[in-house]
Amino acid sequence: MRSTITERGQTVIPAEIRRKFKLTPSERLEWIIESDGLRVVPVNIDPIQAFRGQGKGGAAARLLEDRIAERSKE
Repeated sequence: MRSTITERGQTVIPAEIRRKFKLTPSERLEWIIESDGLRVVPVNIDPIQAFRGQGKGGAAARLLEDRIAERSKE
């Protein structure tokens, strides 16, 4: 699927993607630059809810590490 970026830097998320990921208006997205490209991830407003289901044990420590890493990028 493709979309176009406007002069103001806006783009439209294709309807199929919005439906699959249950994206709604005012939903927040995180843009992550990776070595081989770009990743766009929906951001859950509740950080605990966003972290649920990771299932690797040590969740609290990983959550704190993730938050520290995010703050250092700001």
